[in-house]
Amino acid sequence: MKKMKVAVIGCGTIANSAHIPSYLECEKTEIKYFCDIIPERAEAAVKKYGCGTAVTDYRDVLADPEVEAISVCTPNNVHARIAIDAMEAGKHVLCEKPAARTYPEALEMQKAQARTGKILNIGVVNRFNTGVNKLKSLIDDGKLGEIYQVYVSFRSHRAIPGLGGAFTDKEIAGGGVLIDWGVHFLDIVMYCCGDPAAKTVSAETFSSLGKDIPGYTFVDMWAGPPKMDGVYTVEEGITGMVRTEGPVITLNGAWAQNIGENEMFIDFIGTKAGARLQYGKSFTVYGTENGSLTKTEYNFTAPNMFRQEINAFADCIESGEKLPSNIDTVIRTAALMDALYRSADTHTEIEL
Repeated sequence: MKKMKVAVIGCGTIANSAHIPSYLECEKTEIKYFCDIIPERAEAAVKKYGCGTAVTDYRDVLADPEVEAISVCTPNNVHARIAIDAMEAGKHVLCEKPAARTYPEALEMQKAQARTGKILNIGVVNRFNTGVNKLKSLIDDGKLGEIYQVYVSFRSHRAIPGLGGAFTDKEIAGGGVLIDWGVHFLDIVMYCCGDPAAKTVSAETFSSLGKDIPGYTFVDMWAGPPKMDGVYTVEEGITGMVRTEGPVITLNGAWAQNIGENEMFIDFIGTKAGARLQYGKSFTVYGTENGSLTKTEYNFTAPNMFRQEINAFADCIESGEKLPSNIDTVIRTAALMDALYRSADTHTEIEL
């Protein structure tokens, strides 16, 4: 079987932990290029995985007619430019989350997909998570009744990534904990609840604990070590409320807080039952039966969700199927995050 030639643009953490291994395990794909502006990263990938060619300019990849698809695994500030250029060059695109640094950039990506007819999927990988899909099935089947409230918690004790670097520079990342972690949690809510349209949004963000970079105390730091002469222009915390045409969503998120707990879960509260989904894990349903309170734990063996995502990407290129992670769907989450940030900036409620 002739394999589909693909390229990975950006050879950092998410590429090495998720995209590259998934492409290598996918029977339909073959990696032809590893691209990174840091030559050593691309060269290291070629050496580690024993395939492909290392390049530093993504335009060299786009000029190759053999390449059918790319993964964009770069910092947020170049998601839009690379994805748009790739689609205009005739390539299909899987772009890591968030879709873009800003909502207007995401809209330009959506327009490029419509203009070129190419596939643009966003890396909201939880739409390929077994637990999320099992819970969504229960909700769709009415087992929880009408979902009228959802509570979202993505909170950690001291986990600001790469303090002073790209993750904490708003010009590069577009935001902090909301755009980094919150995008996954909000997307799960939107997906499980049928992508309801937002009506009003109110939020506040907090940017205190990371401002003193040398004085920031932590146990470990992924994407570190700290860059002492760097910048901290994003939020480490957010709280908010969203009224939708479906449930009311309340959220609390923090890369860092002075509470020594990591709370990563979503509560779906319905008229018949409620469910708590532990992020990336199993879920529990609370209900009633025969005049008694019930508690049912759902545990299962689940395939790697990144493998599922990459396999689905390859399949949809062949079939033309529109996946739940297509930009036309995910754009609603981008709009929601934009409204949350605008509400926090203006300290007012935003109507949509």
